[in-house]
Amino acid sequence: MSFLTSIRHRAAARRRRIVLPETSDSRTINAAAKLQRDGLVDPVLLGAEKDIRPAIAAVGGDAAHIEIIDPAQDARRGHFLDLLVELRSHRWLAPRDAAEALKDPLIYAALLVRTGVVDGCVAGAARSTADVLRAALWCVGPAEGIRTISSSFYMVVPPFRGTESEVLTFTDAGVVPEPTAEQLADIAVAAVHARTAIVGDEARVAFLSYSTKGSAEGASVSRVREALEIFRQRLPEVPADGELQADAALIEAIGSRKAPGSAVAGSANVLVFPGLDAANIAYKLVQRLAKADAIGPILQGLAKPLSDLSRGASIEDIVNVACITALL
Repeated sequence: MSFLTSIRHRAAARRRRIVLPETSDSRTINAAAKLQRDGLVDPVLLGAEKDIRPAIAAVGGDAAHIEIIDPAQDARRGHFLDLLVELRSHRWLAPRDAAEALKDPLIYAALLVRTGVVDGCVAGAARSTADVLRAALWCVGPAEGIRTISSSFYMVVPPFRGTESEVLTFTDAGVVPEPTAEQLADIAVAAVHARTAIVGDEARVAFLSYSTKGSAEGASVSRVREALEIFRQRLPEVPADGELQADAALIEAIGSRKAPGSAVAGSANVLVFPGLDAANIAYKLVQRLAKADAIGPILQGLAKPLSDLSRGASIEDIVNVACITALL
């Protein structure tokens, strides 16, 4: 069974309620109909019923039974207004400004997640990552023990160290431009927790650099070494090493030569990049040159699941991310 097929089977078994707020986008409507038809998740759509039900029917969905929440008519709106003022009290958000913010479907959807009305949210097909992150930070917030919200791409790569395709975690390729050592450790911790839920195997963490075990020096090398030590203090049971070059992290023959005795050299499946530049470039190169499936970016480190999409996302991308969100 392929990774994507496995995700869909596992999501269907859990049957979570996932809100899709971008109902003016045809991809979202098509994805919601597919999720409903295939029994993968129970999609919850935001907007006016008079607009959404005909749109769902037009793409083959069960318009009579799909759940729709119209924020303008929702009985929870008053409670959400008070909650948003409370959540943003440190920023002195006035009730008038909170009422304006509630008109944003992303904010409303994030409050539905926070209060447990739905199990998760998927957005970003029509809105920027910054917009999705703002809703997540305002309304959901970080998980206990995590201060840095970040993301991972799950790269389904062709066989390169065996006969089967593999799933590699690339983190962080979407959120934090120049992470500190503490942030790198936070990113790695969140990536391990997310991989456990999504992939279900043992995480083996490599903190990547242009240096392997002292072969070079520099500020970023020192930062990666410090991040590894912080990570080991927080998750001592998880195999991790650094600093490692990418080939040493991934290829056993090279890892045994460059980092003999390493717990993860040659077998890493969680690759922690030293910065956003490197991670973003790497995932796109692997996607295009190795013809890997790049699933994400999946936000991690949040108290409850709220997932971002690329604005170039296809209908299948939205379906896949909704299924992943159901597993978090």
